[in-house]
Amino acid sequence: MTYCYHVCICLFLIIVQTTVMPYIPLFQGFYDLLTPFVIFLCIFRPLRESIPVILFFGFVMEAISGGTFGLYLTTYLWLFIGVRWIITFLHVGNNPLLPFIVVAGVLMENLIIVGSNVIFDPGLRFTSEMSITIGVQVFWAIFTGPMFLLFFNYSFGKWDKRVKEIFTRKVDR
Repeated sequence: MTYCYHVCICLFLIIVQTTVMPYIPLFQGFYDLLTPFVIFLCIFRPLRESIPVILFFGFVMEAISGGTFGLYLTTYLWLFIGVRWIITFLHVGNNPLLPFIVVAGVLMENLIIVGSNVIFDPGLRFTSEMSITIGVQVFWAIFTGPMFLLFFNYSFGKWDKRVKEIFTRKVDR
C-alpha cells in the first residue's frame, strides 16, 4: 500500500507539472516537482522502498519528457545519492535545514542537466538566461521545498495510519 501512495503522489505531481504549471505565468521557471519528492524519499523513507519508486518514475519522466534518454533517471539517482550523503552530516529532524537540503537538490539537478547538455553540445555556454532560471528555481526551492517535504511526510503518515486502521478492522472481524 505504500507504493500506492507513492504512485498517486508522483502521478499527481507529474500531471500538475506538465499540464497546469506551464499555463500559469507565476510558475514559469519552477523547479522539477519530483525533486522534493525524491528528497522526501531520501530523508524519510527506507532505501528498499525509495529505490524502486525513483527508478520507476525516472523512467516515466523519460517517457514523457522527449529529451535525452536517461537524463531524468540519472538525475534522480544522483540526487538520491547526493542527499543521502548530505544527511549523513546533518540532523534531518531539524526543520530549519530543510530549505538548504532542497536548494542543494535543485542545484544538483541543474548541474547534472547543464553538464549533460554541455557534453552533448560542446558549443553550449553557460548564459545569463541559464543563471536567471537557476536563480528563480533556487528562490522557489527556498520557500516551497520545505513545505513540500513536510506535506509529503504528513500525508504519508496519515495514509499509513489509515491503511493500518483498515487492515486491523478486517483482522478483527
